[in-house]
Amino acid sequence: MFLNNKCFSLLSLSFTVAITASVSGSGLPSSAQVPGVPGTQSSASATTATTTSAPQTKLISGHVKTDMAVAEKLLSQGKWADAEGLCRDALVSNPQDVQATLGLGLAQANEFKLDAADALFDRVLAIDPNNPNAYAGKATVMLNRLQSSNNTVRSQKDSALKAAQDYATKACTLGPANAEAHLALGMVLKEQGSLDQAASELATAVRFDPDLSYGYSSLGSIKLDQKSLVEASENFKRAIALNSGNSSAHFGLGAALLKQGQLDEAIKELNTSLYQFPNSWPVRMALGQAYQQQGNVVAALQQYQLSTLIKPENSGPYLAMADIHQTRGDFELAMADLRSGLEQSPYDLNLRERIADINLQLERPDQAIEGYRTILSMSANDNNAIKGLSQALFLKAQKATVGAMLQSNDYDTANKALAEAVKLNPNDMELRLAQAKLNSLSGAVVDPTKIVAPTTDGDRVAYAQALMSAGSFKAANDQLTQVLNNQSDPKQILALGDIAVMIKSLDCADAAYKKAQSLNASPDRVQRGLKQVAQLRVTAVESLKIANELAKKKQWDGAIAKYREVLSNNPVLPDARFGLAEALEDGPKDSVATLSESAQQYQVYLTLANDLTSKDREKLTELIEKLNDKVAKLKQKEDHDKM
Repeated sequence: MFLNNKCFSLLSLSFTVAITASVSGSGLPSSAQVPGVPGTQSSASATTATTTSAPQTKLISGHVKTDMAVAEKLLSQGKWADAEGLCRDALVSNPQDVQATLGLGLAQANEFKLDAADALFDRVLAIDPNNPNAYAGKATVMLNRLQSSNNTVRSQKDSALKAAQDYATKACTLGPANAEAHLALGMVLKEQGSLDQAASELATAVRFDPDLSYGYSSLGSIKLDQKSLVEASENFKRAIALNSGNSSAHFGLGAALLKQGQLDEAIKELNTSLYQFPNSWPVRMALGQAYQQQGNVVAALQQYQLSTLIKPENSGPYLAMADIHQTRGDFELAMADLRSGLEQSPYDLNLRERIADINLQLERPDQAIEGYRTILSMSANDNNAIKGLSQALFLKAQKATVGAMLQSNDYDTANKALAEAVKLNPNDMELRLAQAKLNSLSGAVVDPTKIVAPTTDGDRVAYAQALMSAGSFKAANDQLTQVLNNQSDPKQILALGDIAVMIKSLDCADAAYKKAQSLNASPDRVQRGLKQVAQLRVTAVESLKIANELAKKKQWDGAIAKYREVLSNNPVLPDARFGLAEALEDGPKDSVATLSESAQQYQVYLTLANDLTSKDREKLTELIEKLNDKVAKLKQKEDHDKM
């Protein structure tokens, strides 16, 4: 079952877990509770491993009372609500207790009482301006605020991340051996997409505190993003060994297993994570993908829907649901899913592109053109939108007047966008295919003598098109064959096959589709291409028989039209070239146009016919010379008559 790679990348980036605001080496679970992200809130029935800390300063230390020792253990286990109560009791006894204030702030930050937690960290900084743990806590608060679905918060993401990074960096400066400070900085960098730097900070965090369960799970999530599945799994397992209640680690391990195709094991881990934290949108998303791969689309759709209810602005589930409905042929349902997602995320290009693609598939060119133009207004160099726009225009041209299309702003926009895209990606066969389709609308013929000798595969394709239009079929075939030999990507090879079909280089098209087949390209796509090539050959042969019959009856106009039809389907049929040349010579009244074309067709026939004797070639060459002499005399006569 199809697994949307874009959706899964979004998923693995999103399960960013838990940032801590605790003091270095406290032995506390270094995590932040994020709504919709599995991680840190312990279930009442979940078992939690007790960790031992490195010999560093405890978060709640000094004159430790019995209830504060229990509070420290609760914080270590991630039981934030219980820990909050005990920290409050400690502050009743001593309102100035900095360690209890930090503990309460940590608990509230993980419970998403962000304003209250932020105020507590500010209170600590008012007493101790150089307290690294308070700065790490404020970084946690800033990062957790970004988990909100509030559009105002989402629009300020860049500035919020910058503030969180500043806090975490200062925490690391003030406490260079502070594990939680490095963890906080690592999580901020991960959210910014700086995965290598983030991994370095997280590795530092677990080196300072080997019992940091959420440090290992966070590091595992980065390794998962980087497709290092073995390293990711090891980190997740270490995190679970330290704290079996680390739902982020169960989720990460399930995601890693899912990527490896171990569906039953993946579902087991994902359900464990979900049991510990039911309101997790990425776990719901991953479960949907696992069920979809198993073929249980009903369960998959249910999980995707639940994921959208938790985090409505995430586009992944909408795209996944659309995949299922498209596979079933329910295009309108797919469109409804995508439009629902677009209402939540109007600037999501993936959703807009899929809507435009479906409109194109349903042969609604106007809606598709509008969709692709909107995408290009948002992202001018979006290659997929450029390709889609050209295809939509080509489709519209088949249904409307080509002349009107050529005058439209859409056609001009697509041509310019394609030209720029080809400059940036000269060897992209799909772009070249799109350009070939648009050029075919204008009917423009490129003179191969005006093209610089090609040095790249993209240039060779353009050169081959010009050679085909000029009748240099063998040279064109050589260019396309060289390009085909250089290609290893099935999608690019299929696009090259489509280009070859367009310019009617059928041998190259056939070879391209068969090579794509050998590289495990989509079987339906390959068969469609091969069937198209075979149909063109059959149609050409059948039309040739009719043309020959018309020629025998000296019905020249009909014969000429039919020969042209044959060559439009298969331009390298020698008999069709000879038949057209003979019909032009014997049929209409002699003129410069008809005799010139007759000579040209005989000349092309000479290049295509491999079974001619030397004597036959000599006779045909003499005939071509005679026709050219006639043409010259007719031109002289026409020029004389004009005087």
